[in-house]
Amino acid sequence: MAAPAPRPPPLAALGGGGGAGPAPAPAPAVGAPAGVTMRMFHGEVFLGDAEVFPMKQGGEGSLPFPSNEIRISHLSPPSERCPPLAILQTIAPFSVRCKLQAKMVPPHPALHRLYLTCFNEFKSAVVVVGDEELHLVAMPSKVVKVPCFWCCSVRSGLYAASVGMLNLRCLAIVFDLDETLIVANTMKSFEDRIEMLSRRMDVEDDPVRVAGMSAEIKRYIEDKELLKEFIDTDTVTDNGRIVGTQKEEVQPVSAGQERVLRPVIRLPERNAILTRINPEIRDTSVFVKLRPAWEDLRNYLTAKGRKRFEVYVCTMAERDYALEMWRLLDPEGNLISSQQLSERVVCVKSGSKKSLLNVFRDRGCHPKMAMVIDDRLQVWDDKDQHRVHVVPAYAPYYAPQAEMACAVPVLCVARNVACNVRGGFFREFDENLLRRMFELGYENGLLDLPYAPDVGDYLVCEDTNFAPSNKDYAPIPEGMRGAEVEKRLNGQSYLGEQREGQQTSSSTRSADDERMAIRGPGGGRNIHSNGGSLAITPSVFVTVLLEIGRLCDSKVEFRSTVSNGKSMQFSVEVLFSNEKIGIGIGKTRDEAQVQAAEKALQNLENSYLSFNGPIAGVPDKDARMASGIGNGFLEDVTCSEVDVSMQEPSGSTLKQDNSNNLDKLSSVMGLIREHCLEDQQVILRDQVQTSSPATNTEYHFQVELAGQILGRGVGSDRDVAKLLAAEDALRTLKSTTDPQIRKYLRPVSFFGDATVDCPLQSLKQRS
Repeated sequence: MAAPAPRPPPLAALGGGGGAGPAPAPAPAVGAPAGVTMRMFHGEVFLGDAEVFPMKQGGEGSLPFPSNEIRISHLSPPSERCPPLAILQTIAPFSVRCKLQAKMVPPHPALHRLYLTCFNEFKSAVVVVGDEELHLVAMPSKVVKVPCFWCCSVRSGLYAASVGMLNLRCLAIVFDLDETLIVANTMKSFEDRIEMLSRRMDVEDDPVRVAGMSAEIKRYIEDKELLKEFIDTDTVTDNGRIVGTQKEEVQPVSAGQERVLRPVIRLPERNAILTRINPEIRDTSVFVKLRPAWEDLRNYLTAKGRKRFEVYVCTMAERDYALEMWRLLDPEGNLISSQQLSERVVCVKSGSKKSLLNVFRDRGCHPKMAMVIDDRLQVWDDKDQHRVHVVPAYAPYYAPQAEMACAVPVLCVARNVACNVRGGFFREFDENLLRRMFELGYENGLLDLPYAPDVGDYLVCEDTNFAPSNKDYAPIPEGMRGAEVEKRLNGQSYLGEQREGQQTSSSTRSADDERMAIRGPGGGRNIHSNGGSLAITPSVFVTVLLEIGRLCDSKVEFRSTVSNGKSMQFSVEVLFSNEKIGIGIGKTRDEAQVQAAEKALQNLENSYLSFNGPIAGVPDKDARMASGIGNGFLEDVTCSEVDVSMQEPSGSTLKQDNSNNLDKLSSVMGLIREHCLEDQQVILRDQVQTSSPATNTEYHFQVELAGQILGRGVGSDRDVAKLLAAEDALRTLKSTTDPQIRKYLRPVSFFGDATVDCPLQSLKQRS
């Protein structure tokens, strides 16, 4: 990150007045709104008079201070590296209500001390007005010689919570439970699902579908028998081994709550847990399936004791059930402490919309700084949907192998997405917002404030609705949701719900649940492979690219900008180990990001193939494409519009265009020099021609580093020969293990101790 510009001094030189007594402060510029004189206090201590100027015309009525008096109640917590205006712009953009400056020169000593304390310690002076906080931010000035402030408004308590998060580079993450992280069933819900599938089998003619339903019923029955044994005997027989219960203590959520010991059986080989919500009532026993790779995601959130995200839960389930499900997921309380559970686990009435404002009702975070992991998008308030990473609903009975059959488990994808979101958010915060804030002064206006990042800027909205092929049948909901949980665990009758099940697939989901809907040809954003049988959502491009980066221990970044033209199109660049490998342009940020990821994958494939060269017995890319066959993901995502400007030059695709070759040569030589230590000189040397006069003229060039030849090139044109030599040298640098060459190269470190020379080399090593 580029270092921010030096912070200007707090004030212009204070005028002493030459013993003539206090003088009035400078008048506002001509045409500026008229000021209003107000008395300032810190508690009961008088600080002096201040001139207050509204940001907009409107006079006294537009000023936020009641009774024309500014009474500071306290100072905000100090910030380690973020000036208060940067924090306020992030959580309350463009909320500057007015400006104020001391009325007399020199100012009252107490006001001057307050100003310097706020300026030097990154604090703000807080005026509380009802449910609102007015933060007086000390601003530097090149003109006025008295303390001057900007006044910003924010919801009470939000600033104090955000200071720590922004200083620690921490965001918030909100998890759904049912069919996102777990699938849970009682005896009754098992029986209902078995009966529903049996009815479907009775009217189904397709033998393939019948076989699939039969296998699904068998899986339900197997787990139902384990749950029944747990209810009857407090044991289960797993593969001939009898496993007894362990009493697990439940930490009290609120003061005065009695100590609770729950009988629990954990079956890690099955990724399952049996528990009892009310230890005194056996019928509240629940069989819980944990989603694979949850531990990977959980470990990322708590790795090395560093808090990357503040964790919350938002579910439509009953509260006791939700608390127990989360306890099973976070038994040590590393993600949410027992003291935080009552505020951090939020239960929403079934059928209502989920909202980040409701999740953060304690003002613990601003929605702009939070991402959501959920299997349903439409249950969230419209204004929060762009902050939701939608995962496919967990279906361990319908498709038990689906999670592990994927190259990247669903929750590992979620982990990678969270990592990318956090990196993108704070890159924008550090490189744009903070840098610009240090350049602002008291005389600037609202339009000079920089854009504040939003988590939604770095998420691609995905459609994960089930899209069955001709031989698939739509799955039934596999676990309890919302109102069903309360009915099951409280023993209420479910006969009415069974009758409703004849008209709908299940009433366990709310009306806006779309997973049961079978999409038609235009129902989703599907991209078909050449064979037409594989449906791939565009967001898969982003997912695969992130996973390639993870496997190569290389950082994948998305940088987005908005064009200044009338079209207002978004542009997104992809950086792989700080090397730009793709760019996308679209009407939305999501569209541009998907396009950039797709082109990045194409360029990685092209560069990788040219890097390795043809291998005996393996057809080249063109041959594979012509025959319509392929054995990997990259063949399916190739499109005709390859961004040539983002590809690494290769000899196999070289064009005899002098001007283009010169540009490529400059680019490749620049890459070579980036790999080398700063004090090492890379030489492009003209070799002695070996061709006879009778043959066509050939030019020979070689690239040297510290007297060692890295690459050679031969061509009928000087520029072509130079470019071929440079390309050969670049490939050598990326693949060499020769210590005599590597000692002159610059190592690039990512993710702790992992060292990667370049993205293509790390790809080659992993392959």
